[in-house]
Amino acid sequence: MSNNSNDNFKPGLEGVVAVETEIMEPDREGGSLRYRGVDVEPLVGKVPYENVWGLLVDNDLESKMPEPEPHEPAGLTGNAPADLQAETARLSGEWKLGKLNEISDEQAREDLGRLSAEMMEIVARSAAKADGREPAPDDVVAQGDTAAERFLLRWRGEADPRHVKAIDTYWICTAEHGLNASTFTARVVASTGADCGAALSSAVGALSGPLHGGAPAYVKPMLDEAQALGDPERWVREALESGKRIMGFGHRVYRAEDPRSRILKRTAKELNSPQVEIAEQLEAVALKALQERHPERVLATNVEYYSAVVLDVAEIPPPLAPAMFACSRVAGWSAHILEQKRTGRLFRPSARYIGPAERSLASA
Repeated sequence: MSNNSNDNFKPGLEGVVAVETEIMEPDREGGSLRYRGVDVEPLVGKVPYENVWGLLVDNDLESKMPEPEPHEPAGLTGNAPADLQAETARLSGEWKLGKLNEISDEQAREDLGRLSAEMMEIVARSAAKADGREPAPDDVVAQGDTAAERFLLRWRGEADPRHVKAIDTYWICTAEHGLNASTFTARVVASTGADCGAALSSAVGALSGPLHGGAPAYVKPMLDEAQALGDPERWVREALESGKRIMGFGHRVYRAEDPRSRILKRTAKELNSPQVEIAEQLEAVALKALQERHPERVLATNVEYYSAVVLDVAEIPPPLAPAMFACSRVAGWSAHILEQKRTGRLFRPSARYIGPAERSLASA
């Protein structure tokens, strides 16, 4: 058993540089975020999500994610995160997608575009099933001008402009954020030469746990509880005393304000969210209490806190939050899968054994 102090073991690979990327750059101290050098903030309201997909994948804002092809998923359950993972994997076989190490970069990019568009369709159709309704027909969906608008038309048969703006803003703000758990998963699978459907469906699977991408689903009930109590300060105090985690605060990357939180908060106000007031009150109390408890750490509001408020404007039920996050992140995942393909390198980290020393079968 090795106890070599030179072993640079980092639990969870914290701080370990595993890839070099040209896709996204966070300003850790200054609170800004850039997609291929372009600041995210001016993008919101200027270009729709599908063009941000083009920026991340093709380094070209004139490029865009294609519209989905005519296709009806086979076995939707109404559980959108599970449906998305299963149906994305199934498309690999249905579309006969080639292995990444056997196809050109151009073919991989085409596969990723087709899959990204179809993944939004799967979520919209699954959400419609969960609501007990049939997805809207193609002629209704065709009336939409943007991916967010078509998504809502497929799901609900109508697209309230406030809801469209809320979803488009959320998708742009969360389209890419470096080597998080789902993106790392996508790159690991891509590094094996698997097809694009396998890489994307594996990334969706990494969102099924609440520690990555699922926090907005917990923020909404938290705000409801504080609002019902009528005393945010008491709610925070009792939550901390009982050991309850207050979701939406702190980030592994930023040492200043999460810029995405700033954009989403502004959007929530512009859209007259009914929960902005309680969200701001709870935010102020929580930040003060958390800083008092952890003076050694910078605990600022993260993207997930105001994501919950903005998604609520669009009447997105909390259980759908992970699937909505996946819809946004298809851009970042696709860009990383292509970047990983070009490295031609298989991920194979090492493990340090800390189990029993050699022993006989009789002593086992």
